[in-house]
Amino acid sequence: MKQDFMDRVNREMAADLKAPDLSAREALAAACRILAAEGHESGLAGQVTARGDKKGTWWTLEFGYGFEEASTERMVLVDEDLKPLSGGRPNPGVRFHVWIYRKRPDVNAIIHTHAPYASALSCTSSPLKTIHMDSAMLHGCAHLAEWPGVPVADDEGRIISAALGKSKTILLANHGLLTTGTYVEEAAYLAVFFERAARMQLRAMAAGGFKEVKPALAAEAHDFLLQPPIVRGTFAYWSRRSTIREIS
Repeated sequence: MKQDFMDRVNREMAADLKAPDLSAREALAAACRILAAEGHESGLAGQVTARGDKKGTWWTLEFGYGFEEASTERMVLVDEDLKPLSGGRPNPGVRFHVWIYRKRPDVNAIIHTHAPYASALSCTSSPLKTIHMDSAMLHGCAHLAEWPGVPVADDEGRIISAALGKSKTILLANHGLLTTGTYVEEAAYLAVFFERAARMQLRAMAAGGFKEVKPALAAEAHDFLLQPPIVRGTFAYWSRRSTIREIS
């Protein structure tokens, strides 16, 4: 009986939740502004990337600009050695993203930020747990338990990509969060909910602990909440909201 309702909801969402068809550059710029509105800013730390049309190329925000300053024009195209092919220089921390792209052909976008609650959780020994429906899209989040150092060389890329494994998300010890997606909107959606989930978990820990969601139910909710209509519809809403804030 439940599956019948789920099938109906899925059909209705696919029909009703329409979202703009954005290029990687446009989606990255919108993702940056969403992240800024969600409090992910940490100076020039953190990066967003997406695969370019040509193999071995990536779009990313030009180094020196904050998330709230992002625009399509400030996205730069780089090669595997981070040499600019179009626009200015990238954030040097993008280098470890390349290792993930090499290992994961299913990944087309990566977001890494030093968001405050995810960063705080990363300084504890606890991985991110599935303790609420609103964190179920992160179920199966990986955990890198030891910080390998500033990720500007290849060693950090090897370590982080190995720890990520087949997961879409990872909590990086003493560092922050990292999310991946088959498209930019998915990586951004996961990053926003990652920070909110970390905040929820820290609050629950402060209140005396938490009860995890049963694995089977968490897996069911994970798949439901990662459906493209939900992801793209949510991203479109956040993008509209960030634009309204700029105007006001």
